Amino acid sequence: MLETAVSRYRQVVVSTSTPGELLLALYGGLLRFLKGARHQIEHKKRAPAAEFVSKARAIICELDMALDHEVSPELCRNLSGVYGFCLDRLRLATREDSVQAIDDVIRVIAPLYQAWQIAVPQATREQGRADSPR
Repeated sequence: MLETAVSRYRQVVVSTSTPGELLLALYGGLLRFLKGARHQIEHKKRAPAAEFVSKARAIICELDMALDHEVSPELCRNLSGVYGFCLDRLRLATREDSVQAIDDVIRVIAPLYQAWQIAVPQATREQGRADSPR
């Protein structure tokens, strides 16, 4: 019963969130999974680490697929390169139980998340001003 309620709640949140809010949620989840993977690798817990890495990889793949190269080709090309680097490092992290590889991904993703935390609310405010009647 609780699982059903949680599932329904998540569906409502996703269906009522703006693209910017979803982007921030994805980046937040990505960092959470990366930190979880790092913790599990440090404690020599291979299976839970692989689970966290798998979830992080899924988010990165989703972020990469969501890029609209027609709207902003240079930005998308750059982000796609960053995401490719992250996926390569996560493969290494899983193969070699490498905390350093996880740290490399965190070091790249954390500043992007911080930038999105500034850009998304600013874009929302600007969009609100553009939508308001004059």
